[in-house]
Amino acid sequence: MSHINKIHIMGASGSGTTSIAARLSKITHYQHVDTDDIYWHATTPPFSVAREYVERQQLLSATLAASPRWILSGSLCGWGDIVIPYFDLVVYVYVKHDVRIDRIRKREWARYGAAIAPGGEYYEQSQRFIAWASAYETSTTVSRNAYKHKKWLEKITCPVVAVTNDAQCDDAVKAIMAYL
Repeated sequence: MSHINKIHIMGASGSGTTSIAARLSKITHYQHVDTDDIYWHATTPPFSVAREYVERQQLLSATLAASPRWILSGSLCGWGDIVIPYFDLVVYVYVKHDVRIDRIRKREWARYGAAIAPGGEYYEQSQRFIAWASAYETSTTVSRNAYKHKKWLEKITCPVVAVTNDAQCDDAVKAIMAYL
């Protein structure tokens, strides 16, 4: 595993990239960095104020430079392309649409509770997010979509591994570990 020190795990929202990276980090002792922590300012509610483009790039570069071995989870297509040359391995995580959306709904409920129910403080925000995530496979205009990911993966010069994460996160981790 010594030659693979910088891993990027990406996929649609709800595909499990963060969970897989966190598990893999525990096994490998690589630093886990999530793009949401780079892209978004820490706010209440979360994910409501994006960092400026240059600030994101500087924070991403500095965070990754601080560790010789890391696992970066999430999407950085476009704004984070400056770190592509550092990747030793890119893992694309695929999950069936219905499974992803069900996971997102459960995650939203766990995060916000009744505030995402009709009439709740975050109901509209949650509905917009689920609609955005639901368009991943069919839209070419939403900010994160399958078409954009496919085109972005064509730019990657290191090995790219595709894993399916429809069932248990551990299965995807095992598939990645087998590659390592």
